[in-house]
Amino acid sequence: MQRGTFQLMKSVNKSIILNKIRTCEPISRAQIAKETELTPPTVSSIVKELLKQNMVYESDSGQSMGGRRPTMLQINKTAFYLVGVDAGPEKVETIVADLGGKITERVSFTLESPISNVSFLDAIKQSIYQVLQNASIQIDDTMGIGVAMHGVVEVTTGTSLYAPNLQLTNVPIKEELEKEFHVTTKVENDARAMALGEAWFGGHGELGSMVAVNLGRGVGAGIVTDGKLFHGAEDIAGEIGHMTIDINGDVCECGNRGCLQTFATGSAIAKRAHQKLAEQGDENAFKLTGESVFELAKAGNSLYIDVLKETGFIIGVGLTNVIHIVNPEKIVLGGGVMNSEEFLLPVIRKTIKNNALTERAKKTEVTVTKLGKDATVLGAVALLFVEIFDSVLG
Repeated sequence: MQRGTFQLMKSVNKSIILNKIRTCEPISRAQIAKETELTPPTVSSIVKELLKQNMVYESDSGQSMGGRRPTMLQINKTAFYLVGVDAGPEKVETIVADLGGKITERVSFTLESPISNVSFLDAIKQSIYQVLQNASIQIDDTMGIGVAMHGVVEVTTGTSLYAPNLQLTNVPIKEELEKEFHVTTKVENDARAMALGEAWFGGHGELGSMVAVNLGRGVGAGIVTDGKLFHGAEDIAGEIGHMTIDINGDVCECGNRGCLQTFATGSAIAKRAHQKLAEQGDENAFKLTGESVFELAKAGNSLYIDVLKETGFIIGVGLTNVIHIVNPEKIVLGGGVMNSEEFLLPVIRKTIKNNALTERAKKTEVTVTKLGKDATVLGAVALLFVEIFDSVLG
């Protein structure tokens, strides 16, 4: 195998067959031919290549339908590995995963602020070298590197155009990592990567459309249709954090007023709690964070419960707008803010039910990620899975 390329996927038919094995394993050659409508000789020829390339293996024979028992095929999940990087804003989280999406090793590097483009790239490179060393594998054993990067990303060039929390611009991530490691590198906005990770590894079944929303230090979303990310004309599709909720609201970091992000981040929640304390004449309150607001709400303090319920209502309004524009089958919520799920989710669902345009839209499924903090870094890995298994869709 040529390092860092997807030469294994050089034909559409090979991609079709490989993905059929991945989704239906164990599966026989005859069943592949039947379900893909490829001819048996074509299937046999491509499977022979995949066996030679160690991408699949033959398992115990399947059930006989009257003749000789068929040999079953499965993905060789440890044939190659993938590197996933969740880059910033506070740390670089890097994993090695196998072809089944199982994380086999991880490292975490804290980022110092302020930081330069060079120092930031060095941190990513160091984390990749370290995770490979810990996993006892060589870069030759990988099929590429996926990077989930916060802020605005130019996907075609793999450049971070603007990373607001790190105050970095024009970081050539793809160029630098491919020069360093000589493997294919894919770079994507972190919220969109999270959405792709949900689509591949979140256990949601086959969905025609899904929106995943990351609520943490910022608010972003990714839109997945038929297994592919929707980017929009200028790579800013999914920036729902800058959807206007209140035209007279606080100024957002983007310069506009009343963006969803000014209400729904951890810091925004803490700020509103402080304001409510001040209104009650409590000037000696300790410094609040989104996490401490949640802990105080769990302790039964009605003021903090009200703040979280208000936040749930505002998020619900924003998601109702998303439903009216995108009309997804499912919305998945993640990020640190959703640690307050018990207070937020019921109100979010109720707000959508009360405000969505049609009865079916009111019933749009809204759930919280089961991938937890790994949703984004697995999304980085999923950038490569799309290339390996679903190039037929590209």
